[in-house]
Amino acid sequence: MAQVTTSAPAQAAPTTLRPLHDRVLVKRFEEREDTYGSILIPDSAREKPQEGTVIAVGTGRVTEGGTTLPLALKPGDRILFGKYSGSEVKLGGETYLIMKEEDVLGVLGS
Repeated sequence: MAQVTTSAPAQAAPTTLRPLHDRVLVKRFEEREDTYGSILIPDSAREKPQEGTVIAVGTGRVTEGGTTLPLALKPGDRILFGKYSGSEVKLGGETYLIMKEEDVLGVLGS
């Protein structure tokens, strides 16, 4: 199981985040510096990429009967997700998304 270790502010111990159940931790791809002709597009008008890399996955979805179904995603998968999917979290100065597996639209590449 993949875990993310980040260093928090100076006096705190490093933080490890492991998603629960059917959730995945995603690092969104970097935004491009867009221009239209010679006009620089401001940050507020840019759309955030809807692609990212899976960093860590939870143990799986728990059914009503108590059975755990493993996730189809694995760390390292390049994924496509909806515009409003997930919740942003900041860990060690980096921004990540935590979302349910069902919010993932597909896996890119093979």
